[in-house]
Amino acid sequence: MRTLIVSEFITLDGVIDSPGGGEHAHGGWTFKDAEFDAAAYEIKAREQAEAGCLLIGRQTYDEFAPVWPTMDEFAEYNAMPKYVVSSTLTDPEWNNTSVLRSLDEVAALKQSDEPGTILVQASATLAQGLAAAGLVDRYHLLVFPVVLGSGKRLFAGDADKARLTLTEHAAYGNGVQLNVFDVVR
Repeated sequence: MRTLIVSEFITLDGVIDSPGGGEHAHGGWTFKDAEFDAAAYEIKAREQAEAGCLLIGRQTYDEFAPVWPTMDEFAEYNAMPKYVVSSTLTDPEWNNTSVLRSLDEVAALKQSDEPGTILVQASATLAQGLAAAGLVDRYHLLVFPVVLGSGKRLFAGDADKARLTLTEHAAYGNGVQLNVFDVVR
C-alpha cells in the first residue's frame, strides 16, 4: 500500500489558505511574513524526489496548472502522474493528469503497487475529506510564526479526534518549524 502524505504550509492558528499568494487578504504570507531560509524548504525537495504522484483538488489544479508547467523547479512534478479529485473537471490539460471522481478512487490509488508516495499539496477541502475518510498516513507541516485568524484550515472544525506521532522535527532561524507526523491507527 502506498503512503498518502498531506504536505502544507500552515500558520500557528492552523490556516493553510493562500500561502504563496491568492485571494486571502494576507495571501503570500510564507514569503511576506517570514524571512527566507533555504534549510526550511529542504523537505520540499525530499517530497518531490519520493513522490510517485501528486494528488490535488480542483481549486488547486486551477491554480497550479497554468503556472507549474513553466517552472523549472517543478520539473519532476510536471513529469509525474497527477490526480485531481473533482466532480466537474472533464478534460485536464496539465501533462499526465487524470481525474478521480471520489475518495473511493483515492483509496484504490493507495492500494495500487505503483512506486512512490501519494503527495497532497494545498487543497484544504481535499485534505479534510481524506482525513475524515481515514486515508491520510502522514502530515508534513511547515509551521510559520504567523497568525491569520481566518482562512481555510487544515483540519475541519468538526473533525474527529486523531492521534499523531511526531517522527521528525526541526526549527529554523526564521521561526519556521518542520513537523512530520504519522497518523496512529
